[in-house]
Amino acid sequence: MRKVTNIFKGDRGIWMIFFILSVISLVAVYSSIGLQAYSLGGSTPTRLFVKHAAIVVATYVAIILISTVNYRTFAKLSQLGYVVSVVLLAVVLALTGGRWINIPHFVQFQPSEIAKVVLIVFVARILTVSADKAKEIGTFITLLLVVGVVALLVLIENLSTAILIFMTCYIMMLLGGVNKKYWIRTLLALILIGGLLFFIAYQRGVSKDSVLGRAPTWIHRVDSWLHPSFDPDKVTQEDIATMAIARGGLIGVGVGNTVHARLMTQAHNDFIYAIIIEETGMVGALVVFALYSMFFFCCVRIAWRCKGTFGSLTVAGLGMVIYFQALINMFVAVGLMPVTGQTLPFISYGGTAYLFLGCGVGIIQSVARDVISQERAEKANKSNEPEKPVNV
Repeated sequence: MRKVTNIFKGDRGIWMIFFILSVISLVAVYSSIGLQAYSLGGSTPTRLFVKHAAIVVATYVAIILISTVNYRTFAKLSQLGYVVSVVLLAVVLALTGGRWINIPHFVQFQPSEIAKVVLIVFVARILTVSADKAKEIGTFITLLLVVGVVALLVLIENLSTAILIFMTCYIMMLLGGVNKKYWIRTLLALILIGGLLFFIAYQRGVSKDSVLGRAPTWIHRVDSWLHPSFDPDKVTQEDIATMAIARGGLIGVGVGNTVHARLMTQAHNDFIYAIIIEETGMVGALVVFALYSMFFFCCVRIAWRCKGTFGSLTVAGLGMVIYFQALINMFVAVGLMPVTGQTLPFISYGGTAYLFLGCGVGIIQSVARDVISQERAEKANKSNEPEKPVNV
C-alpha cells in the first residue's frame, strides 16, 4: 500500500478530484459516444471507449512521471517549448489552413493544446527572471509580444482558445507584478478595439475569403445565442442540449438512460455536460461544478504555499486555464454563452487535449511535491533545534 501511495505523490486533493473526474469521464463518454461511432463508419462505441480509456490511462502515467521531475526544470524547457509551439502553429496554418496536424496511422493533435500549457510556463519564467524589472514598460511589451504571437496564431482558426490563452497569461502578468497602469490601459484598449471590430463585422458581415476565415461562424454563433429561435426543420445541438437539461430535472433519468446523446454529434465532447445533467440532474451538475471549483482552490493553495515565484505563477496559471475552460464549457451547455468548441477538461472524450492538460496537472503536482518536501524539512529542522534557556 505504501508503494502505491509513493507513486501518487503531490497534493492529495488534486489526485482525488482528478480520479473522480476521470471516472465520470469514462461513464459519460461510454454513454454518449454512440452517434460518433456511427458517423465514423466501421467503428463501434466499445472501440472508441477503449481508445478513450487508453488516453485516460496514458494521462495518469504522464502526470506521475512529470510530477517526479523538479519543476524548475520546466523553466528551462519552456524556452524550447515556446519556439516549437510557435513553429507548429505556423506550420499547421500554412499547410492545412486549420488547427489539426495529422500524421497518418500515428497521431492527430492540435498545436494550440501544446501551446496552452507551454506558454503559461514560459510566461511564469519571464516574470520570474524579470522580477526586478517587472514594473518597466520593456518587460510589459516583451510579455505582450510573447503572448500575442501565440494568441494571434491560434486566433485565426480558434477564437475561444486564443482568448482563453491570452486572458490566462494576462492575469498572470498582473500577479507577476507588472505595472498596473500599463496592464489596465492595455486591457481597456483591447476590449474597445475588439468590441468595435466585432460590432462592425456583426453589422456588415465578413467574407469567408478573409484572413479570419471562421469569422462568419463566430458571428453566426453569437447571433444564434442572442436571437434564439426553435426551427423544427433545423434543430441545432444547442437546442438538443437544452432539451437534455430540461429532461434531467433535479436527479436525472439515470446513468445510461440518455436519449439526446443519440441525436448529437458532439455529445461526447462539447456538450457532454448537458448529457451529464440529463442523466444525473442538477445534483450531478452541481457536483461537477464543485469538483472544478475545488480543483482551482487546491491550485490556489499550492501557489500560495510555494515560496518560489516561478512555481507559484505556474500553478496559478495552469489552475486558471483548466478552471476557465471548464466554466466556458459548462456555460455553453446551459446556454449562458455562445458555442465555443471548448471541451470539458478531463471529462470530454479523450485525445491529445486530454493528455496535454494532464501534463499541466503533472507540473502542478511537481510543484506540490516540492512544497510538501520543503515544509516537512522546515518542520524537522524546527523540531531538532535545541530549546532556548529560560531566564528565571
